[in-house]
Order: sequence, then C-alpha cells, then structure tokens
Amino acid sequence: MVAYTLLILATAVERLAEMIVARRNAAWSRMQGGREFGAGHYPWMVALHTGFLVACVAEVWLLQRAFLPWLGFPMLAVAIAAQVLRWWCIVSLGRMWNTRVIVIPGHQRLRRGPYRFLNHPNYVAVVAEGVALPLIHSAYLSAVTFSILNAALLRVRIGYEVEALALLRHDDSLG
Repeated sequence: MVAYTLLILATAVERLAEMIVARRNAAWSRMQGGREFGAGHYPWMVALHTGFLVACVAEVWLLQRAFLPWLGFPMLAVAIAAQVLRWWCIVSLGRMWNTRVIVIPGHQRLRRGPYRFLNHPNYVAVVAEGVALPLIHSAYLSAVTFSILNAALLRVRIGYEVEALALLRHDDSLG
C-alpha cells in the first residue's frame, strides 16, 4: 500500500507540473488574443481529477484493497503508457497545449504527434489512466466512479471543443 500511495503522490506531482505548463500556455494564448470556451466546467474538472487521486488512496487504505499482481502489473503498464501519451500530446502541441479550451484567432488546428491519428488523444490517456491507476491496487470503486463522472464531464468538454474548433474553421475560411 505504501508503494501505491507513493505512485499516486508521484502522479499528483506530475499533475502539478502539468498545471504549471498549462497556466503558462494559457496566459500565452490569451496574450495572442485567445478566446476561452466553457470556462464554467473547468473547476469541476479540477475537482474531479483531484478527488480521483484522493479516492484511489483512500479506497486502498480504508477498504484494505489487495495488490493482485495479475491485475496490478498490467494496469501499471497501461498507466505508464497513458502518461507517455499525455506528454506526447503536451510536447506535440507546445504552447498551444493547456488544460482549458482556448482558441487563438488565425491559428490552424495542429495535426502533429498523436493528433495525426486521433482528435482527442489526451482524453484517451485520461480514460486509460482513470481505469488503470486505481486498478493497480484493486480500487474498483474509484475506477468505476471516476470513469462515469469523467464520461459526463468529457461529453460537456468535447462539446465546447467542437464549438471552439467550428469557430476556428470559420475564421480560417475568412482568411
């Protein structure tokens, strides 16, 4: 349980690093005239992702969840792959990546890295991690609860992204 708790703490530190990058990139985007879409859902997203990490640790400790090697090790591999994909997204988008939905007028949608293959590769990483990270130590309730809540949140968020991208396409057709 201690090793799992340290893994979750390491994940939390990684999230803080993401937030630093995201804030810097969001500020840059705004300085370029970027317009944010769906800002109202953002606090819910932060709360869900923070609560997810807390829930993983709490479930393991409070409900004495066992580490099952046949499940834990493959889920660890999935969680690591999700991190690799997430950072591939961050690096591929560069300054354009952040945790908010911001469109900069006159910029084209980027199609490098994993975005050549998928419209929302970062969400693939989030969904995979949402299942894998808790199941590393048999935290089934956290995996199911996060997955359901995250699906609802992604439905809202992707709607804002579609709206933002439609504006971007409209701006492209004007120029």
